[in-house]
Amino acid sequence: MLSPQKIDELAHFALELGEAAAAVTLPHFRSGLSVDNKRGRFAFDPVTAADRDAEAAIRKLISERYPDHGILGEEHGKHDGASGLTWVIDPIDGTRSFIAGVPLWGTLIALNDGTRPVIGLMEQPYIGEKFLGRPGGSELIGPAGTTPLKTSACTKLEDALLGNTDPGMFHRDDEKAVFRELTSKVKLRRFGGDCYFYCLLAAGSLDLVVESALEPYDIQALIPIIENAGGVVTSWSGGDAQRGGQVLAAANHELHAAALKILSPAAND
Repeated sequence: MLSPQKIDELAHFALELGEAAAAVTLPHFRSGLSVDNKRGRFAFDPVTAADRDAEAAIRKLISERYPDHGILGEEHGKHDGASGLTWVIDPIDGTRSFIAGVPLWGTLIALNDGTRPVIGLMEQPYIGEKFLGRPGGSELIGPAGTTPLKTSACTKLEDALLGNTDPGMFHRDDEKAVFRELTSKVKLRRFGGDCYFYCLLAAGSLDLVVESALEPYDIQALIPIIENAGGVVTSWSGGDAQRGGQVLAAANHELHAAALKILSPAAND
């Protein structure tokens, strides 16, 4: 187990990593940069030089400061370390938003202690916000200063605000059916938020985020941010969400239980 002092040290290092990524990503944002398709002609999975170079900058700093730490990144794969600690990186979560000029993308950086992610950072450099979660609490570091994060007190679906990046991520008929049922019961639905919606949940602005087909680097940084603000993040079966797949994030246990009852028949883990 990491000591509180070590957690502080590594959380500050995560902020350094976020700044290094921002130095790479911001000059490319709204610049008309070229876009590659990682999956070929039948599916659009965009990647840019900003994705690749930002992850390379992060990996370089980690290898210099903590050469025994492992790294798992979306663009440059996995490097096993000797310490049992692994940094999990998505240099630009929301590349589609990035290339469309929508400022809801972010750099995701998590530190996994070998059991679960214990530190998480989402940095949105264009807006100038950093959402940081670690044992003891989560906070927003932004233009107005540093503010503690706390999830909402909403416990009923009929009062809930739900976020989702794109309903097209639900490919199976049963996934589509339970998502339609859930969204028919909530007060408000918003789409297109990528990682930013999870941080709005931690800040108490949204109450639910429901997604599928996620990778570990899509969700690991967001788990400490939400959980240390009072929220709950699980798979649709109620299990561990750190491997990705189907993810349910909720402001509290009561709201989580209500959403899980609807989603769990389509759980695939």
